[in-house]
Amino acid sequence: MENTVQSIERAIRIMEELATEKEGMGVTELSHRVQLHKSTVHRILNTLLQYGYVEQNPNTERYRLGMKLLYLGGAILDRMDIRREAHDALNALAEEVNETVHLVVPEGDRAIYVDKIDSKRTIRMYSQIGRRAPYHASAVGKAILAFLPQEEVERIISKGLEKYTKNTITDPEKLKKHLEMIRQKGYAVDDEENEVGIRCVGAPVFDHTGMVIAAISISGPIVTVTKEKIAELSEKVMESARRISEKMGWKAG
Repeated sequence: MENTVQSIERAIRIMEELATEKEGMGVTELSHRVQLHKSTVHRILNTLLQYGYVEQNPNTERYRLGMKLLYLGGAILDRMDIRREAHDALNALAEEVNETVHLVVPEGDRAIYVDKIDSKRTIRMYSQIGRRAPYHASAVGKAILAFLPQEEVERIISKGLEKYTKNTITDPEKLKKHLEMIRQKGYAVDDEENEVGIRCVGAPVFDHTGMVIAAISISGPIVTVTKEKIAELSEKVMESARRISEKMGWKAG
């Protein structure tokens, strides 16, 4: 039983590492990443390959996540009420502002993108459903973090605040003051804090108990999502978040 559990843990570690590399990885690189012998990694990859959880490029021999995971992820997304209830509002918001719109939900120490509506502009954001967003360095993440219970905020901050750009807030006390400002305003701004050249405005979504369960954002290049437009965009994203919250049973106090 112990060996079986260990094998499962190792397989999960390998898939999580593969998820970080769009072009996949070879056995040698993977073995270094997960600190396992190449023969062990190769054996696990062969099993995952057999069941469709990974695939191998025949030319480069690099491994990447397989389509079977997309099927499993789709099954999870299909049962998510928030995604279904929010989709029309996201479409309407994206159409109105002509920028990319995201929906994320909290999951452990990060938020996860569960829906995305692309803008019609030629310049588009690199983001994808299933990708994780840092709480402290994204508009959607900060919009959620600001409304989580204080003990949960402390736990997340204690894990460390990774620096992504020169604008990322990495000081815990500064972040706490920033979160207080978000609670007062009702929206969060990512001013090139996660990715250089990208600015986002996000707002929280609440359920019938008043608990924050998601966040939505308007995101785009700084040339279109200018600082001058933040006030206008914040009103629009908060209104959309309010409508979604009401669909989830939330009532304004």
